[in-house]
Order: sequence, then C-alpha cells, then structure tokens
Amino acid sequence: MLTPYLVGLLVLVLLPALVTLGMAFTDYDLLRPPSWAGLDNFTALVDDPIFRVALLNSVVFALVAVPLRVLLALGLALLLHRRAPGVGTARTVALLPTAVPEIAYGLLWLWLFNPLYGPINQLLRVGGEHGLTALGRTPPQWLTDPTSARAGIILMSLFTVGETFVVLLAARRALPRDVYEMAAVEDATGWDVFRRITLPLMAPVLALLAVRDAVASLHFTFVPAFVVTDGGPPPYATTYLSLFVYQTGFEYLRYGYAAAATLVMMLLTLAAVLVQWRLIRRYRRFYQL
Repeated sequence: MLTPYLVGLLVLVLLPALVTLGMAFTDYDLLRPPSWAGLDNFTALVDDPIFRVALLNSVVFALVAVPLRVLLALGLALLLHRRAPGVGTARTVALLPTAVPEIAYGLLWLWLFNPLYGPINQLLRVGGEHGLTALGRTPPQWLTDPTSARAGIILMSLFTVGETFVVLLAARRALPRDVYEMAAVEDATGWDVFRRITLPLMAPVLALLAVRDAVASLHFTFVPAFVVTDGGPPPYATTYLSLFVYQTGFEYLRYGYAAAATLVMMLLTLAAVLVQWRLIRRYRRFYQL
C-alpha cells in the first residue's frame, strides 16, 4: 500500500533533489553540456549582492510572518472553537482565502494595494484631507516604497492561515473538558486558563505548525513577489530566495547557479527544522510529555 507514495517520493522529490545537488557544482545554461565548476557557484553566491539581499529578505519574512501567522491562527481557533450562531460561517470565511488559487490571490491583492484607487488606501484616507490619512500622513505606497512592499507581502501571508487554523481548531476541541471544569471551580481567570492549561497542552501542535510554516515560508513569497511587486521596488526590496532561483534559472538560464542557490535554501530549511526540533525536545522534557 505504500508503493504509490514511495514511487512518488522517489520520482518527484528524491531524484530531482539529487539532480539539483549534482547540478549545483556545474556550469550549465541548457545550451551547452554541463561542465564541472566545483565550488565556483557557491563562491559567486557569497559575492553576489542580489543573493545577499534575497537571503536577508527571506530570513526577515520568516522571522516576522511565521510567528504572526501562528498567533493569528491560534486566536481564530480559540475564538471559534465553541458552537454558536454564526461560528460556522466565520470558520468558512477564515478558511476561504487559503482555497483561492495563488495567482488569483496575487492579482486580487495587486488591486487592493493600488496606491490611488485600491480599497486599502481609500479606507486609510477616510477622515483625512488632500489625500492624506486622518493622522496627516501619506498612505503607504505598497508598490513603490521598499518598506511598504515588504509589509504588504507579510500582510498577504496573514490571510492564508486556513490550514493552520483548522489544525489548531481540531487540537483545541480535542482538549479534555474536565480540566477546564476544574479550572472553573477554582475561579481561574481567562488569562490563567490560557497560560496554564490551553497553551501548554497545545504547545506541541503549535511547535510543529511553526516548523511547517518556517519551512514553507521560503516558497510562500514566490507568487506575491512575482505577481504583485515583481521583486521590487528597486533595489530588490521583495526579491526572495524563491524568486531569485526562478529568475536565475528560467530567465537568465544559469541553471547551475540556480541549483546552488536552491541547495542553500534546502540547507536553511534543514537548519530551521533542526533548531525547532531541539526546542520541541526541550519542551517535552520540561513538561515530561
């Protein structure tokens, strides 16, 4: 019964990974046969200012977006875990953006971020005069200002937490009721219940979801940066590692160089997983789970 999965894993994951590993040490442009380059591609990556910017952008995105995504999904799960009128509709609304195709989602946000006619800046101008906000400031220039563009990519990621929300909702509903009944008898406050009961019991699930989001964050940014900001505004404000690999390989035909950058992405992913795995082990030892 495992054969279809193992075949798919071999053909779609392991073999491409091995090919990428081998190609990372070659000079290959798809026009001529690959030639051995040794560590030249990795040396060039160290000296490549665009790669350094893409690496920094990806790390910053992961450090900011992943905690925000997990916290937002946790808040939604805690808010919507009880049965009440309208809760089913609210759950559907929370899940719906995740079901939208990525290209369509990016095009929607391209309209929302329009600095002149987009709904976001139109709302920010409410109460202001001469095109300014109520605080007398110019609305964010989502597509032309580097800081606003990076914030916009993070904002886009916060609406696609449907999968994380569903997992945390199931985890919250699976927690034993008798523990909460005992807390109610002891007149525990809502904050104490959350801090001493809900959070410790859900922490393993939260940690695993954080690992998953940290790994996925390296490709979360591809469609938004490609469709909405095209890697800009200059100088490469929203060029992330995934977009850097795509442009290097498919636009400039530097497949060996792109493979080396992909290998760096894999190593970063492995490092993130190992760090968070050690944190989970320490947590389990501390609580003897």
